Amino acid sequence: MQSFVFHTPTEIVFGKGEEQKTGQLVKKYGGTKVSVVYGGGSVIKSGLLKKITDLLEKENLQYILFGGVKPNPLLSHARDGVKSAVDFGADFILAVGGGSVIDTAKAIAHGVKNPEIDIWKFWKKEIEIKQSLPVGVILTISAAGSETSNSAVLTNEETGEKRGLSVDFNRPCFTVMNPELTYTVPKFQIACGIADIIMHTMDRYFTQVSGENKNEFTDAIAAALLRNVIKNGPAVLHDPTNYDAASEIMWCGSVSHNGITGLGRPFDFSVHQLGHELSGRFDVTHGASLSTMWGSWAKYVCTTNPARFAQYAREVWDEKDAEAGISKTVGFFKSIGMPICFSELGIGVQSEAIIDEIADSCVFHGKRLVGNFKQLDKQDIFNIYKMANY
Repeated sequence: MQSFVFHTPTEIVFGKGEEQKTGQLVKKYGGTKVSVVYGGGSVIKSGLLKKITDLLEKENLQYILFGGVKPNPLLSHARDGVKSAVDFGADFILAVGGGSVIDTAKAIAHGVKNPEIDIWKFWKKEIEIKQSLPVGVILTISAAGSETSNSAVLTNEETGEKRGLSVDFNRPCFTVMNPELTYTVPKFQIACGIADIIMHTMDRYFTQVSGENKNEFTDAIAAALLRNVIKNGPAVLHDPTNYDAASEIMWCGSVSHNGITGLGRPFDFSVHQLGHELSGRFDVTHGASLSTMWGSWAKYVCTTNPARFAQYAREVWDEKDAEAGISKTVGFFKSIGMPICFSELGIGVQSEAIIDEIADSCVFHGKRLVGNFKQLDKQDIFNIYKMANY
């Protein structure tokens, strides 16, 4: 094993009805004035938002509501949330929703604690975060893993940039995970979540490690998680109210992105970077952008280390060679209704000029290389996009 630091301070409260502890948990972590962040109407229609605010009132906690978070969370909306929370005097941010809501809540927490700094400067890596408000989570979608991760993503709609920020200040102080709260999620969103969970794991699995540091236990955890999602994902799609399957997917979603599936090896996240450019430019669902790009990326980079892909094929798919493992993965994405090319993603076949623009944006206009398994320059990324452009 290589050296690593593993720090996951989030308290996880998992099981049926555990959202009843919301008020107590907020108080435990010092909250007195709470900004409740949520998305669209689903948490209102389901009665969950009312339940949560009643629980806050029961503990004599003041709160304001800040709704309207969209998929691919917007910088402008997060800025509005910062202003709302500052005006209220919030000392705690509570996210009720999935990844976009949680990421917006994290951004609001950073902004409230640093009111003199525009939050986009954090995402652009121009200023380092040194303080933030505590964030709690009531999870309603198994997907992004943001409920236990150090990551948060925002989209700057003015520039079309979608950027991620990974810092420990992004770790929520607590997360309530009741699989029953996912029962009403549309099946397309469930499938996108499954794709995201798989990619959070594979973007850690497919990296280069030098010498004799094989990271066998980390690999075993990652492979077991992938097998579990491949088994239980279709079961949840068939019956979203299957508690056992839903609970497996929910837990895998958190473990896939809390860091443990990549301990002792550098991260790659090429596919995420490729997908971010598509969702930032075309406003497509995050998980769908990942399934669109993975097969083309895998075929392009496989010869860099075919033994790694062959190991993946054996441990996850019980196949003998790298090509079979790639084929099985792409076939699984198709089987759950996920796109594997631009036309299936709904953006149509793009001109080479557009692909060149997207590739240039992905490398920050020549300022970086992407990935670790195979470091990708603009031409590599252009080639991968072309492979998916049908």
